[in-house]
Order: sequence, then structure tokens, then C-alpha cells
Amino acid sequence: MAPSTTGQWTVEGTSGFDSLKFNKDAPIPSLGERDVLVHFHYASLNYRDLIIPKGQYPFVIKPSIVPGSDGAGTVEAIGSGVTRFKKGDKVVTLFTQGHLAGSHTPATVAAGLGGMLDGTLRQYGAFDEQGLVAMPETLDFQQGSTLSCAAVTAWNALYGLESSSLKPGDTVLTQGTGGVSIFGLQFAKAAGARVIATTSSDAKAEILKKLGADHIINYKTDENWGETAKKLSPGGLGVDHIIEVGGPKTIKQSFNAIKIDGVITIIGFVAGHTEDEPSFLEVLQNLCVLRGPMVGSRQQFEKMNKAIDANGIKPVVDEKVFELEELKEAYQYMWDQKHFGKLTVKID
Repeated sequence: MAPSTTGQWTVEGTSGFDSLKFNKDAPIPSLGERDVLVHFHYASLNYRDLIIPKGQYPFVIKPSIVPGSDGAGTVEAIGSGVTRFKKGDKVVTLFTQGHLAGSHTPATVAAGLGGMLDGTLRQYGAFDEQGLVAMPETLDFQQGSTLSCAAVTAWNALYGLESSSLKPGDTVLTQGTGGVSIFGLQFAKAAGARVIATTSSDAKAEILKKLGADHIINYKTDENWGETAKKLSPGGLGVDHIIEVGGPKTIKQSFNAIKIDGVITIIGFVAGHTEDEPSFLEVLQNLCVLRGPMVGSRQQFEKMNKAIDANGIKPVVDEKVFELEELKEAYQYMWDQKHFGKLTVKID
């Protein structure tokens, strides 16, 4: 018999991580005809999760939202009309529940888990069957829980613009060692591309080398790392793809590194803001493409999962694992940038 209550976190306000509140006996609504009840085993965190309770997320948030977009678990029960899954199936959540394929619509933009729809930082959650994806066969639940946001975003950054999608021999520039950047490195190497990675520490540089990075630049000691990356590219012409996670404080360096007709994909703004931002004329002056995707569709997710299984790609997961009840501590650990790769939360 399916459970009637679940332990879950909600965001109650924007005063910081103390806005996170835990309810050990929240009711589970009755399943609709097309709903699937998922018993979560692991969830993983993203920068977005951290800034929502701090009031820094630039999109609308539903009051008392269950946070978290990424989770992996087992199908516990299904509605009478469900055809895509059965009890016992291993599934992962789709970040934007209505984005099945093609471009976003205003409706799908407003259907993000942990923002306008209740997310994954709970023991059990009900989702429309269209908002779940079969977990890659070669991954365990902890690894599977890392895919929904960071991995799909990285895949979209490299393959989402079909006219300029990643090709063997291309050069990709990644920034730092967060989830999107690490997945971007792994996907690029699996496709036969060169990767130039930036980091701030020698210890992290060694791990990036093990993951296959061809060149590594310490952005703390090389303030002109964009120019350095361009010099390291074939013929010094610039890089084909940049996974831009820093935002306003790093975009100038990305313009310095990009190749003519290259693609800069803006993922986030983890480096913070600055008044000295490049203008839109930089795009024209560098003859490049600047795009801002919102994660990716279910179709892209499923294609990515096939590549993960075919290439034996294993998500890089931080050695520190938090229990569900330790969520505030997990948020602080990640905010302090103590993590490498994806930070996970063990649920059940």
C-alpha cells in the first residue's frame, strides 16, 4: 500500500537557509490518472537551490515550495491511466515538467521543479508521467540523481543549437569544477573534442586532468585566461564552445576566447555581478553566438542518457553525502564551495 505521508522540506521566506523548514509528516495527495508516485533515494543540489531561499533567484517562486529539481528513485505507485512506467521502475525527474521536445513556451518556462512545482527534497513525490525519464541502466541512484539540471544543461549547451552543435575536433572551454562544467568536460571528451578547463586550485586541476582535460588554466593566477585559452586553441583561432557559468564577471574573458562563429552558452552567474559588464556590441565585434538555454527537453535528456550508457560516463559526485534531515548543512557546504562535482543528499 502506498504511503499517505512524506518527510519533506519547504522554503518559507527569503531570509537565507533558515527559511528551509522540515515537515516529517506532510500529506501525500491522491494520485491523478496520469500521476506517478516516486520513492526518492537520492537528490542532488544546484546553485539555483541555494539562491532561492536567499531571495536571489530572478524568477517567480511558489510560496512554500518543496525545493530541488534533481532526484532519482523508484516508482511506488501509478495512476490508472499511466502507460510509460510501472511499479518498481527506476526514474529521474525532468527539470521542466512540460518541456518534452523543441522550444520552450511560456507555459513550460513556468513549470520548473523546485520553483513553481514541488521538487525532489522529500521522501515521496507525485509527478505527471510525462515529467519523468527512465534512469540510465549503467548508473546507480546517487549518480542518476545528478542528471536533471546540470547534465541536461551541459548537453544542451553543446548540442542544443543544431547548426553549431559539437563536432569531433572542436575545442570546448569550461569554467570551474561545478556540475555543469564537469558534465560538459565529460560529454566533450566522449565526442572527441578538446577541452580547456579553468580552475582556481592545483588540487582540482589534477582531477580535471584525470577526467581528460587537455589544458588547464588557473584563473586566479592568470587574469587574462580568455586570451590564454585562445592561444591554446588550434591555430590560436579561438574555442568553438564556451560553457559560461560565471556570468557578468567572466563573460569578458569568454569573448576574448571565442572563435569566429563560436557559441557562448550562458548558464548562470556563480561569479556574481559587476558594474563593468561588456555590452551587446561585444557579440557583434567578436562575430559569435550568445545563447541562454533553460536546462533542456525530455527528448534531449533521453538522448543524453543513451550517450551516458554507450560511453560509460559516470557523474563526478562529491565524497561528502548529506542525509535529508541535514539539508541546511548541505546548502552551506555547497555555498562555501567545498564541493567538487555534484553534491548529493541521501533520502531513503
